[in-house]
Amino acid sequence: MAEGERPRPLLRLVQEGRLDLLRDELRPDDALSSAVRSQRYGRSGDTLLHHAARYGHQDVLAYLVEALGMDVEVFNSDYKRPLHEAASMGHRECVCFLLERGASVDCLKKADWTPLMMACTRQNLEVIKALVEHGANPLLKNKDGWNCFHIASREGHPQVLRYLLDVSPGSWDTESTIKRTPLHTAAMHGCFDVVELLLERCHYKPDSRDKCGVTPFMDAVQNGHVNIARLLLEKHQACPTALDALGAQPLHRAAVTAQDEAIRFLVSELGVNVNERATALQLTALHYAAKEGHAHTIQTLLSLGADVHAKDGKSRSGLNFTSSCAAPSTSKQLRPQLPEV
Repeated sequence: MAEGERPRPLLRLVQEGRLDLLRDELRPDDALSSAVRSQRYGRSGDTLLHHAARYGHQDVLAYLVEALGMDVEVFNSDYKRPLHEAASMGHRECVCFLLERGASVDCLKKADWTPLMMACTRQNLEVIKALVEHGANPLLKNKDGWNCFHIASREGHPQVLRYLLDVSPGSWDTESTIKRTPLHTAAMHGCFDVVELLLERCHYKPDSRDKCGVTPFMDAVQNGHVNIARLLLEKHQACPTALDALGAQPLHRAAVTAQDEAIRFLVSELGVNVNERATALQLTALHYAAKEGHAHTIQTLLSLGADVHAKDGKSRSGLNFTSSCAAPSTSKQLRPQLPEV
């Protein structure tokens, strides 16, 4: 095989965990082994060490580090270390090996993510414990202001959150750069068990607002999580008619996202006025549904008593409220905001 073709088979051997064949190909003192230490793969610039950690082959990882002398702190073009790879994929043995060989437990990759943050995207509690026991700081935040507790709330992992609260009781008290709390995030993503835990063990203020004035109740409603909306009403004194920064209620936000069940819940069960006006344009939920082209939601609103003749501040009825005459920025701001992670 030509010399220029050697790296690709080596990569495959590492990914498959074929330590026996890898030893046959490489010797610590030969020229190829020296080149392998600096070899990069793909656009991300991963090394063999990254791949061994990603695929969870601790014996291969040990050979690359101990026999070939590869640096446990080597990083790719995103500043991701092998420890990030092992933590994100839930490989505890690889995590422990790298930490024991001197890997920095709170090293940062692009966007300021630590290995602990990446571990919290999964439910592997043993990996999270290993990182914390080696000194990982649960309170560090990434560029968007999320700490590991916030990330675990998004993923819906109550057992991880309980552990984090035990080892770092103040980790719940955090906001992203746009002032979203873990409660906002759990409500938005429909993580009922997490919302229940947060309400039991944490101390979030009822109807806390992000920079757009959105409350956790609004997040639940506009994403169709009526069970969570009920929980927030019962255990967190949420207000079903709170206004966001534009003056829109949960009803209007639910109309934008065509959440018919949530609309029926608000109007039929909670008594919210189906013809309530929003923003300086005096828009009704019917205006929003028509603007978005949600025919079924329009029918739902009409069945609940929406006034088909209701006019906005510019004398436009809901059914005549087309994209050409609507205020596009208003509708855009009412859409669900996905977290930047």
